Amino acid sequence: MHPPPCPTQVNCTEASSSQMLILYLSLLLISLGTGGIRPCVVPFSADQFDMTKKGVASRKWNLFNWYFFCMGLASLSALTIVVYIQDNMGWGWGLGIPTIAMLISIIAFVLGSPLYKTVKPHGSPLVRLTQVVAAAIKKRREALPEDDKLLYQNWELDAAISLEGRLLHSDQFKCLDKAAIVTNEEGSDPNAPPNLWKLATVHRVEELKSMVRMLPIWASGILLITASSNQQSFVIQQARTMNRHLSHSLQIPPASMSIFNVLTMMVGVVLYERLFVPFAFRLTKNPSGITCLQRMGVGFVVSIFATLVSALVEIKRKSVAAKYNLLDSPNATIPISVFWLVPQYCLHGVAEVFMVVGHLEFLYDQSPESMRSTATALYCITTAIGNYVGTLLVTLVHKYSGNERNWLPDRNLNRGRLECYYFLISGIQVVNLIYYLICAWFYTYKPLEEIGDINKQEDMEKDIEKIKHENLLEG
Repeated sequence: MHPPPCPTQVNCTEASSSQMLILYLSLLLISLGTGGIRPCVVPFSADQFDMTKKGVASRKWNLFNWYFFCMGLASLSALTIVVYIQDNMGWGWGLGIPTIAMLISIIAFVLGSPLYKTVKPHGSPLVRLTQVVAAAIKKRREALPEDDKLLYQNWELDAAISLEGRLLHSDQFKCLDKAAIVTNEEGSDPNAPPNLWKLATVHRVEELKSMVRMLPIWASGILLITASSNQQSFVIQQARTMNRHLSHSLQIPPASMSIFNVLTMMVGVVLYERLFVPFAFRLTKNPSGITCLQRMGVGFVVSIFATLVSALVEIKRKSVAAKYNLLDSPNATIPISVFWLVPQYCLHGVAEVFMVVGHLEFLYDQSPESMRSTATALYCITTAIGNYVGTLLVTLVHKYSGNERNWLPDRNLNRGRLECYYFLISGIQVVNLIYYLICAWFYTYKPLEEIGDINKQEDMEKDIEKIKHENLLEG
């Protein structure tokens, strides 16, 4: 984060140590607050609705689509209203008004809390995963039973962490199944409470399996963030050299170009919800139109095209600069419209509609119901890792792409080879797409028996027993 530039003919006073301390403490508090809010917003919102397959199919809207629409609306407000206030009224008002808005939101949340549906936590999910690993290691020499029904089941023990349904046994990662082996000593007293560090239920073992299965798909989202992480900074440098005038006296600020990304994402979410899903439903009979994995795959492809377009636009920009002999004039305005940058912003917005929304929905849907906040936190970690990888990639390219024709020069972008960097990013994304397709092809969805199906099965068994009893009486 850089401080605002000093006005012309005004000497800025250097910030004191105490002022810098307050600044860094503020940034730390913002990071802590964001880390606490974002992983919990989506699971808490989903708790207010019926998120079972039947419940999702009965609604004509998708929670995750509208969550990102609201996030886009907030970003749009920040890029327009807040920026205008900062430029015209000062940074005090620019930072103060969002602070007041956050205070109002906290008050509204507290006053409305009695109306919300809350799910009480029942132990740490990370402790449960650790217990499964510990039990599997302790029983690594035990032989698995041929019938998986002999593995340890305890519906009463798992009732609090399986409100929507129970996870069924799967054949993957059989080494973890050893945590559910019931030894002769453990089976001697069926009524004794189990030592969960030595014996885990099938449901808890499947919780760990579900998280392990998701990790390869989760990791594929990192390079998508990497591809777009430095887009903003490079596009701002490009926009500064281009014609940004809307009229003789009005021009677009370079940093405001990201509005086109946000607008495309917001419009794309609405069109996806209202047009694409009904059309795809006619073909697939899937209430969501297409699966989360298919949605993510489309997003990966669109993102590749976005970076390719970015490279072509940079080639066009430099060709115009060469035509007017402006390659050695980094501060000159090249006679090419800044709106040449809009298509790549729009494509990145479309990619977010498919990939980013699909990624979050996949992590939520495929995680155990007691670990959905953890899965959402993984989504946030994807963004963090992707940005760090993007910064590392830029550093390496700048260091090793030569001195004379450096791809990412410090001062004169016209003499750089930014298009080569974009082509490199496109190539990395192609490799990532192949990796993702392999992971998606072999991915196994979590085996869940929803509570409604369990109740139906139990009612059916009771009816069968009743019929048998009546037949015996008649006989």
